[in-house]
This record gives sequence, C-alpha cells and structure tokens, in this order.
Amino acid sequence: MGMLLSEHEQSGVDPIDVIEQIVAANEWPFDRAGDGELSVAVNGSWCDYHFGFSWREPERALQLTLAFDMRVPPARRAEIYHLMGLINEQLWLGHFDLWSDDGTLLYRHASLMGDDVSVSVCEELIDIAISTCERFYPAFQFVLWGGKSAQEALAASMIETMGEA
Repeated sequence: MGMLLSEHEQSGVDPIDVIEQIVAANEWPFDRAGDGELSVAVNGSWCDYHFGFSWREPERALQLTLAFDMRVPPARRAEIYHLMGLINEQLWLGHFDLWSDDGTLLYRHASLMGDDVSVSVCEELIDIAISTCERFYPAFQFVLWGGKSAQEALAASMIETMGEA
C-alpha cells in the first residue's frame, strides 16, 4: 500500500479518517456507519472478508475485526475452537474468535494509538489481518469441510510454499 499522508505520525488525526483514506486508495467498498465506525469489504484469495473498524476515544484504541465469509455449524465448533487455540498460540498480533450466536469466524485485534496516529501503522495492521486470515483460511476449511482434526489442519497450513504453479 502506498503512503497517503506523511510518514510522520499525525497528532490529533482521527484513525477512522486515516483508515478511510487507505481503504479508498485501495478502491475497497466501504460504509461509514457513524463517528468511530467503518465497514469495509475486501476480496481475498479464498473468500470475501468484512472489516469492521471501531475507534474508542476515551481509551484511544482502534479495534479491527475481520470476519470470514464462513459460518461454523454447531457440530464442528468444538474442533474449530481447538484449531483456534492452536493457531492463536502462533500469533504475535490479534487472535481468531467465533461469534457464539451465528458461528461467524473472525480475526480481531485492538491497538492503543496514543495521541498520534501513524498511517504506516494503520496500513500494517490491515496487511497483518489480511495475510493472517489468508494463511489460516485453508486450515479452517480442512476442519469444516474436510473433516480433518485441528492438528492435521494446522500442520497443513504451516507448510510454506515457494513460487507459483
């Protein structure tokens, strides 16, 4: 992603405004539901992702949620929870979660922004979220539709490929 503002941190800038500029530069469809909230649609390699960005001024915290275009049926939730635990052990930033009401699988991360907002940090948070979801999407599919165990699915997703076929 290209830099939209100066490389230096911007004091007093609303992070949702910064995210909106990044999203617009990437030509991703978005909706600004209100102050402090932004919804974005992103086409991934495996599925469509739905970003939700929320800003809480009192804490100066930005939360991003990236939902998969996937629902986990109740019969497979125990194994998906096991897989999420194994994957979350591997992650430095963010974690996978499952909404209990409808079985939506998602990635979540919150960052304290302090008094300054960095465009490069916002871009990096978006990149990390997308790349993490892209990396582990097949593991979730192996459990859901392939009937694999959490260990088998994680082992398959940890294989690093080189080049393109």
